Amino acid sequence: MDPLGARSQFVDIQTLPNWEEQVDPEVAETPHSYSDNLVSQQAFPSPFPFRPDINRKIVLFTGDVALLNCTAIVNTSNESLMDKNPISDSIHQHAGPELRDELLKLKGCRTGEAKMTKGFNLAAWFIIHTVGPKYKAKYRTAAESSLYSCYRNILQLAIEQSMASVGLCVVSTPKRGYPLEDATHIAFRTVRRFLENHGDTIEAVVFAVSEIEEPVYRKLLPLYYPRSEEEERASLPLIPTDIGNSEGEPVVPERQIRISEKPGSLEDDSEDESLESALGQVGNHAFARMEGDVDKQRKLILQGQMSEAAMQKQHLRNYNRWLCRARAEDLSDIAALKALYQTGVDMCGRTVMVVVGRNIPVTLIDLEKALLYFIHVMDHITVKEYVMVYFHTLTGEHNHLDTDFLKKLYDVVDAKFKKNLRAFYFIHPTFRSKVSTWFFTTFSVSGLKDKVHYLDNLQQLFTCIKPEQIDIPPFVLEYDGRINGPHHDPCQSSSL
Repeated sequence: MDPLGARSQFVDIQTLPNWEEQVDPEVAETPHSYSDNLVSQQAFPSPFPFRPDINRKIVLFTGDVALLNCTAIVNTSNESLMDKNPISDSIHQHAGPELRDELLKLKGCRTGEAKMTKGFNLAAWFIIHTVGPKYKAKYRTAAESSLYSCYRNILQLAIEQSMASVGLCVVSTPKRGYPLEDATHIAFRTVRRFLENHGDTIEAVVFAVSEIEEPVYRKLLPLYYPRSEEEERASLPLIPTDIGNSEGEPVVPERQIRISEKPGSLEDDSEDESLESALGQVGNHAFARMEGDVDKQRKLILQGQMSEAAMQKQHLRNYNRWLCRARAEDLSDIAALKALYQTGVDMCGRTVMVVVGRNIPVTLIDLEKALLYFIHVMDHITVKEYVMVYFHTLTGEHNHLDTDFLKKLYDVVDAKFKKNLRAFYFIHPTFRSKVSTWFFTTFSVSGLKDKVHYLDNLQQLFTCIKPEQIDIPPFVLEYDGRINGPHHDPCQSSSL
């Protein structure tokens, strides 16, 4: 306890500015291009809209979580609850020796769980102890789910104990190896969804960070807690494709179990529901699906004797295997190429994906990893209508993807990729590329030819996508200005 009359070392959270009050000067004035884009805002609303009531509950605090006078603070530890890390050490130091004795009674804690003790000599009444996952790229999906469970169980415990405020440290310590930015995305979206759905009684959530962690938290907070409609629109293109389900929990399609009303039977009345009916079996093993001999079914596929519904099931299982691999492997080397990325929305509010041909060094990269990266990035995008913009600008022979690879990609991807693709804009095509594309869309794949639009200049593209809604590489802008001039009038193409 502090000597009588001495200034307390603890921090009163009532004196800290909430996130709504922390408006950075550089984002106070948003470019006019965002504010007048009413079409995209109405047609493609942000999954994390501007909510002043939630922002007033969020506090970003740079300092020691052990000093906060919240109802409860969070301690990140290991399975024995005796971890040695700066956050735990500070909490133990300020709480006193009684805390260690209390932790011995808990007999440890599993990864993703949360357990509670008294705060003892802390300003906080309670301490919520949780165990973050050890991160390995190979098991990234499991780590994401465990980290989500940490934050979810912390907040659930706070609700059950009628706590008014919670001080959240960064749950995953450097010792456990979780990338800070990835962990922050999960923390922010989990807290946001919990406050939306269950947080009426919670008055404050304080994110307590170190000086090293603070820039990452401050950069990502506007994505999940925009402080104005302008900031919401500006943040929309930066929100990750994977935002989890309605609770913020990571979605793993291959782990979802679908139960049909009559397992083992397929309904043919509805073409749209045929696939869902086919997937209405429990489990992925042949025995669980009552399918019989899997090798026999594969033989029937090769002989062209399998029903369409069964073929769709087989294709989806194959795609889910690719998706599972894509989420487990380290694809950072492919991501670093910046050859595929999400930008804004088109005039109809559909997500725009960009492919930069010159950034694909076909002869130097592992094409199978490239296919995995494409699946990983696009899986969540393709659940809704989307368009693709391919910049063929200044590509060389070493940038041209082989037709066999493109055919394999087209055959592997899920049906939603093909169904929800509304347009493929081919920018700065050459005569050879037009011929190659025509042959590919005519003889190798079906249903794609009518969606391809060849555009000779950016002005034509801007009649479909506003300039502020697409991130165009500088070399493309420079090339287009040199060839077509800065004020080139767009040709009215009948194909558009």
